[in-house]
Amino acid sequence: MDVQMGEPQAAPAPAAVEAAPAPSTLQHLKEIAAVIEAGSLSKEVRRISRAVRLTVALRRRLAARDVSAFLAFALPANSDAYARLTPLLPKEDEAEMDVDAAAPATQISIKHGLPEIEIYCSLLVLIFLIDQKKYDEAKSCATGSIARLKNLNKRTVDVLASRLYFYYSYVYELTNTLAEIRGNLLGLHRMATLHHDELGQETLLNLLLRNYLHYNLYDQAEKLRSKAPRFEAHSNQQFCRYLFYLGKIRTIQLEYTDAKESLLQAARKAPAAARGFRIQCNKWAIIVRLLLGEIPERTVFMQKGMKEALAPYFELTNAVRIGDLELFRAVADKFASTFSADRTHNLIVRLRHNVIRTGLRNISISYSRISLADIAKKLRLDTENPVADAECIVAKAIRDGAIDATIDHANGWMVSKETGDVYSTNEPQAAFNSRIAFCLNMHNEAVKAMRFPPNSHKEKESAEKRRERLQQEEELAKHMAEEDDDDF
Repeated sequence: MDVQMGEPQAAPAPAAVEAAPAPSTLQHLKEIAAVIEAGSLSKEVRRISRAVRLTVALRRRLAARDVSAFLAFALPANSDAYARLTPLLPKEDEAEMDVDAAAPATQISIKHGLPEIEIYCSLLVLIFLIDQKKYDEAKSCATGSIARLKNLNKRTVDVLASRLYFYYSYVYELTNTLAEIRGNLLGLHRMATLHHDELGQETLLNLLLRNYLHYNLYDQAEKLRSKAPRFEAHSNQQFCRYLFYLGKIRTIQLEYTDAKESLLQAARKAPAAARGFRIQCNKWAIIVRLLLGEIPERTVFMQKGMKEALAPYFELTNAVRIGDLELFRAVADKFASTFSADRTHNLIVRLRHNVIRTGLRNISISYSRISLADIAKKLRLDTENPVADAECIVAKAIRDGAIDATIDHANGWMVSKETGDVYSTNEPQAAFNSRIAFCLNMHNEAVKAMRFPPNSHKEKESAEKRRERLQQEEELAKHMAEEDDDDF
């Protein structure tokens, strides 16, 4: 009986041996090349975008032997692209080369000479070299590929070209030599404008803004942004980056309200997978809100995956909220390296005045009369003449309307005015009246809209048409979601 039970257990072993092997990395690359070829022949940009997304998913599995074999498959052996790209790859032992015996018979053969295939091979080699930290070879590959792109003007190449522009700038940023390619990026942006390559314009404008901001050239960045041609956002990723750079420029230019709107919009529109980008947006948005006199909600610092990264800014916010100048100095010194790495140190220096103003407001509420010397002591002013500095600070706060008080210069006092009862004035009535007017106006607009419903003269939509429309909307939403998860 035991023998009979043992025999069926051994039976599935041959089936496991006969299971079809998983496709190799080289086979995946060939399938991507087939997608690019189909997109080139049918002039469908959507297929080229899909090929880029598939490459991003395959990026971690790339090996030198796979890339070399793919170049030999996709490019003619006597082509300039093959001669330029092959020497850049590291050499490996031929005994370790994978044998791609699982290629399906129905695979589309690549027609040699397609520019999309050539640019894709350049992009693949460039990504591989960056991942391998071979930056000198990557710079050589990027420079040659960009020179080749200048002779092409096809809409199906634009998607690949935009990714190539990005990694071209990225490899120079990794080697801290961004200034060398600024002129080339300006020339490429001019070329993309002349060719009506809107995706290339978006990408290159963001790369130029990043280039300027890397060297703190905010005036030049604003001049470029204001003079650049206007276009509609074709890529959510590029639009988010543009909003982030715009927010940084507006912050430096003291336009805090516009900066806050741009930074918060960039953080909201960024994909959930782009955690690093969203963290940077939130850091700058927190500083801008503090500069505006607002205190961010605690939930901002408790977002999933951001609690540890935003901890220094939480302590900074707490110091500003309390109005303790000594605590503010301690936090600024404790996290000085973090703030310098985030390039927010100069903005935090501006916050000192907000901390003093908050502390002074708390003092004016607590005391009806207090000497300037005590104010300087409570604010912990460590200057040569703290009493005179306190008097200047109080005078400026009174002039700006931050506190309601007067200065008795003869006795050296700050006398706070009594807080009046706001309900004894007409202010609550005016506020209530404005809210009632708003509600009545909204009601009237709603009534007008209901009188003539849109498309009332047309026949009602059938169930079949409605089902088709909903299906198309779901497919479009799914396609947009796939695009949002890439590139961050």
